[in-house]
Amino acid sequence: MTRKSPPKRITIHDVASDAGVSFSAVSKVLRDAYGVSDALRARVNESIAKLGYTPNTAARGMRGKTHVIGVIFPDMRNPYFADVLSGISAALERTTYQMVQGIVQHSTEAALVQSMMNMQLDGLIIVGSISTSEELSGVAARLPLVVDGHHLPNATSFDTVNNDDAESGRIAVRHLVEQGYRKIAMLSLETHNGSVIERREAGYEEAMRAAGLGRHIEIARAPQSLRDIQVVTQSLIEKRVEAIFCWTDYVALEAMSVAGSLGLSIPRDVAIVGHDNTMYCGFEQNSLTSLDQSGEQSGLQAARLLIERIEGRQKAEHFLIHPRLVARRSSAAPA
Repeated sequence: MTRKSPPKRITIHDVASDAGVSFSAVSKVLRDAYGVSDALRARVNESIAKLGYTPNTAARGMRGKTHVIGVIFPDMRNPYFADVLSGISAALERTTYQMVQGIVQHSTEAALVQSMMNMQLDGLIIVGSISTSEELSGVAARLPLVVDGHHLPNATSFDTVNNDDAESGRIAVRHLVEQGYRKIAMLSLETHNGSVIERREAGYEEAMRAAGLGRHIEIARAPQSLRDIQVVTQSLIEKRVEAIFCWTDYVALEAMSVAGSLGLSIPRDVAIVGHDNTMYCGFEQNSLTSLDQSGEQSGLQAARLLIERIEGRQKAEHFLIHPRLVARRSSAAPA
């Protein structure tokens, strides 16, 4: 007796092919998305009836029904993250999606991610993740995922949005060299997530060597606490460095405060360059030179990619933002 093969399961791809429309168009009809025309709905429903398609509710769960996405931030003390949030909000205003936020502060990233997934969200954006590629792939197996600020260009199951951090380091050093500085230090972050920091440090080192300043390479690392930043900044100043490239504006502004408390003038005694070009850089009392990686653009792109993922795109995309220098008084040429 020959065993009959089980009947082939009709998939959403079969429906799309029969109806002559895209995968995402069928997905929109199935979840009754805003903006679906009556003609498209009728066309897709006709193919569903003809093929006998039944949605896989176990796989879909509540996906596509909540119209809510989650966004996880590592720390809202850094004003750059407010810019990212603004971009995400602006992108979602054009859609029917709402947003819930979580901040990794008193809980671990993994615990917060799990809590978000339990809310049966349609998708998730993690900003500044410290998780491994394998851990993030596990999340992506359960819901659409975009990671913002974590270089994982080989990821295939989720999307990423990043600044070209190596280029940021190169631009900062080239600018300071052009202004006449030679003893240029970098004030970096002590962290377990090396992707962003390592690339920024690598760009700094590369540009220093290219300028013939390899002997002056000095990378000092500090945790996020203000006290640690103050201590490390003071140690660099005591070494009589001429300029400091700080990994964020948050750190740079504190470095400026330390220099001022020691009676130093910026940039006459020490030049300072930040990163992120947040709103405080342009204040007259700061006038902080900074690398602009457009947090708002980063948020816009993260939201765009996530919605595309929710609507059915499978192929991973990795979006790279190119930084630009915004020069101000803090790095003017020494007198």
